[in-house]
Amino acid sequence: MGEICPKCGLVKELCVCETIAREAQEIAVRVEKRAFGKKYTVIQGIDTKEIDIRDVARKLKSALACGGTAKDGKIELQGDHKNKAKDLLIKIGFAPESVKVM
Repeated sequence: MGEICPKCGLVKELCVCETIAREAQEIAVRVEKRAFGKKYTVIQGIDTKEIDIRDVARKLKSALACGGTAKDGKIELQGDHKNKAKDLLIKIGFAPESVKVM
């Protein structure tokens, strides 16, 4: 028998805590202009206690073929990817109404 999740009481393989947490997020996706006119897509509002933000950042960077980082509770992606990032976040499992593009 595997480990049991302390939150939902199910076996880790069947745990639904992260899925529920993804649906309850309020995520903001916006583009910032930085030094030398470079654009960065910033995604914030993901609860780092419930969801592995590094894993989400890795999936986004891979799908968008760009560089980036996950720090201070934010995901920063190089380039203007706000519309594509929203679609990918929905595909990953976040609720469509919780992802706002600014």
